[in-house]
Amino acid sequence: MKGISILGSTGSIGSQTLDVISSFPEDYRVIGLAAGKNVSRLREQILKFKPKIVSLRDTGDARELRESLGNSQTVVLAGDRGANAVATDTETELVVSAMVGAVGLEPTFNAIRAGKDVALANKEVMVMAGSIITSEATRMGVRIIPVDSEHSALLQTLRCGPSESVKRVILTASGGPFRNLRKSEIPHVTVEEALQHPTWNMGDKITIDSATLMNKGFEIIEARWFFGLSPEQISVWIHPQSIVHSLVEYVDGSFIAQMSLPDMKIPIAYALSCPARAELNGTKINPWDFTNLTFEEPDLDRFPALGLAYRALERGGTMPAVMNAANEVAVDAFMKAQIKFNQLSELIERVMEHHTATLGEELEEIFECDSWARDKAKSIIEEEMQN
Repeated sequence: MKGISILGSTGSIGSQTLDVISSFPEDYRVIGLAAGKNVSRLREQILKFKPKIVSLRDTGDARELRESLGNSQTVVLAGDRGANAVATDTETELVVSAMVGAVGLEPTFNAIRAGKDVALANKEVMVMAGSIITSEATRMGVRIIPVDSEHSALLQTLRCGPSESVKRVILTASGGPFRNLRKSEIPHVTVEEALQHPTWNMGDKITIDSATLMNKGFEIIEARWFFGLSPEQISVWIHPQSIVHSLVEYVDGSFIAQMSLPDMKIPIAYALSCPARAELNGTKINPWDFTNLTFEEPDLDRFPALGLAYRALERGGTMPAVMNAANEVAVDAFMKAQIKFNQLSELIERVMEHHTATLGEELEEIFECDSWARDKAKSIIEEEMQN
């Protein structure tokens, strides 16, 4: 049985990962679970899967959970120490990194340093420190397996030819709920509207990122590090049906695509069993599920986040980490109605303009730039964007 630990077990990806594991009780054993503040859901997961070790972000929540479990054999920890313990436990073979935001970087890096394979769903890890993460994985001889549907699709389709025959890869995006919105209407978008994703059911932060297309911007940077691609080799097409998850164009003119209904359990299961395929009892596919598939170029004028991501990737070093930190602050401010929807990208761009990128060769340097960018973004909001 493969020992699995999950960082972010109570979130959307973490919960669906446990659903997949439940279908294969003879193949996987849950060793560790790390969560944020959802004490009740983590308690349910502990009672069902009986992990060796769990962690919560807050020490008070951990104390509450420990008391509610009574004589349970599960060790309950808290904070960074707890998340790192879950990520590095000796019985764990594969760590599913599904925390949201920069908080997932340190435990994911420590999992790799401890010799664990990583199924990576946390976009910010590669965005902030792709060079550091991939170098450490190579040094330790471990695999980083993408969980996102787009990168899982590329992992599969890139096996159809040698790397030197790849002309480009194409990441698809649903376009979010505002694909057809006029630019003049974008400033009036509400939080409730932004949280209504047309095809995927995700957490709030990722859903907002999908509405701005920053989520796809992150995936551009991830693709560079996952697959060793140049920015010129990574394109984005809007595909509202979310059936084709990515395509690879080869130098002979062939296009190889991976297709499935929009169900995250498919790439999750592949990440757990890769390169083998698990037999999932999914929805029956009908011919009409694959009719009227459409594609279009993204409008960078209405959705400038994609352009910011390309700019950050081309500048390199610490710039992607700064972009990510500014985005996290911007999304939080939008959710609190402190800024308008169109100001999300404006704020990120302004923070990036104030940053002189450095090489970003150490995690300490990345975290310093992350902290600087958050402070800068908050000061811009307080001093200017709310006036």
